[in-house]
Parts: sequence; structure tokens; C-alpha cells
Amino acid sequence: MKINGHEIDISDRDKIFFPEADLTKGDLIDYYKDIAEVMVPHLKRYPVSLQRFPDGIEEDGWYAKDAQDYFPDWIERVNFPKREGGSFNAPVVGSKAVLVYLADQAAITFHTYLSRVEDLEHPDKMVYDLDPPEGTEDFGAVRFAALKLHDALTELDLTAYVQTTGSKGFHVVIPLDRECDFDKVRNFANDLSLLLVRRYPEKLTLEQRKKKRGGRIYMDTYRNSYGATSVAPYSVRARPEASIATPVTWDELQAGANPRDWTIENIQNRLGQKEDPWKGMMRHAQSLENHQETLKELLDHEEPADEEK
Repeated sequence: MKINGHEIDISDRDKIFFPEADLTKGDLIDYYKDIAEVMVPHLKRYPVSLQRFPDGIEEDGWYAKDAQDYFPDWIERVNFPKREGGSFNAPVVGSKAVLVYLADQAAITFHTYLSRVEDLEHPDKMVYDLDPPEGTEDFGAVRFAALKLHDALTELDLTAYVQTTGSKGFHVVIPLDRECDFDKVRNFANDLSLLLVRRYPEKLTLEQRKKKRGGRIYMDTYRNSYGATSVAPYSVRARPEASIATPVTWDELQAGANPRDWTIENIQNRLGQKEDPWKGMMRHAQSLENHQETLKELLDHEEPADEEK
């Protein structure tokens, strides 16, 4: 297969990758080839971590941070220092050819880092990873959390975007101007979560210990850390139905969108009828520092939650 002037030797197209959906490795490769025009703009500025399953999702897979030595030279790498010392060379998906090549290497899911290749210390997005209460698939509860987060962000005059994760929950993403480092972004995210916990203490929590959450949604902000990743828009998930992490509008979420509504088999129908809701998202990058004082005022107006005491 020749793409972008690069010859890619596709192997084992007929190997079953998703037995329940009867989808093969070839189906996965074709999906990424067809979605590349929409997906690559969300990938091309960032290092990625790959979730690889050479024998399909019912066999062992692993997360691959390092670009392998045998990857072709036309795949960009970025040297990514580790906080504990050392580094790794993360691949960058800059074109359809790279996306298809990595799919042929059994990369089912692509996870992007939150900072760009040219400045790994300053994220260009703040991310909330919202999942249902432990042991449930209460999508209504997690939808409530995402919508209330959106309401609070609107009060702060911050524009936010949402996607299904293709798994259990939703990601809420706020594009940033890269003025703040990870610590400042995470602190802001924690304060915003605290505001919501004070407003809805029976439904939301910052309690890290699962046994103490009491069926409440955990407002996870640790995604906003150096070296953390989030699932890339339009990535396939290693689930039986081959579900897709799908950007949606807030109206669609309000109307009842669920985390696994879209799959390899129906996502193109959606894109044929509706433009990517995240198209041009980074043109709306914002400063958090301009909103710190407003957030503090909102916090001061709410009574402390019991879990703070």
C-alpha cells in the first residue's frame, strides 16, 4: 500500500482482532486509512503512546511509549525526558502514512500526551477524565458530572469540548494557550473540581480512595500531569464492539450520548452527516491565569464539603 509516497507492507489482514464484532486487522487498518483526514490534525503536534495488540484484543497487549528501532525514518520521534531520569523516543503521527503504518503494527488505540513536541513542559489542554462510579455503568451519573462541569466552565467564560471515551465515560477538554505549566494547570483543575464537589457533594467527590467515594463520581484531575496521556479523538478502543473515542457536541451529550455509541462500523455514517465537533479546537486556546480570581470568588461563595473537614 502506497500512502504519502511511502510504501507500507501490510501483513496479516485477515487476522481476527475483534472476535465478537468479527473485525480483522485489515478492518482496523482500513478504518485508520479512511479516518486519517479527520484524525491526524488531532495527532500531528503531539507525541503518542500506543496500545498494541498483535494477536487481537482477546490476547495480551501492551502500552508502547518508545518508537521501535525498526520503525521507518519517515516517522518523526521526539525525545521525552522522564522525571525519574532517562528518556524515551515517542513517535509522532504526522500523516496518514504514519497512522496506517502504526495500525499495521497492531496499534489499536492512540493516546496523546498533553503537550506539544516543541514544549513538553506546558500543556495545551486541560483534561477531565470522568468515569461512572466504581463497579457500575451509570452513564447518567457521569453525564451529569460532565454537564455540571460545563456549566461551571461557562461561568468562568472558558470554552470546553467533550468526547466519549469509547470505553466507560467522557473526557472534557479545555484548550489552553500554553502559558501555564502542568502544576498550575492541575491546581486550577483541582480548584474547579472542588467548586463542583461543594455544589454537588452527594454526587461528586475528590476522594481518591474508591471505598470512600460512596457511589459518587470521582473528579479525576491527575490526567493533568507531566507524562500523562489521554485517548486521542477517533481512536479505536480495545473493546468487543470496536468502539471509538468520539467528539460530540454538548447538545448531543445533553440528549443522552453514551460512551460507546460509535464504533468502527458506524462512525463514518456520523461523519458523513456531521462535521467533526473538535475541528479547529485549538484556535480557541485560552489563558487560565485570567480566570483564577473568578474561580476563587466562586469557591468562596460555596460552603466547604464534608470531605474537606
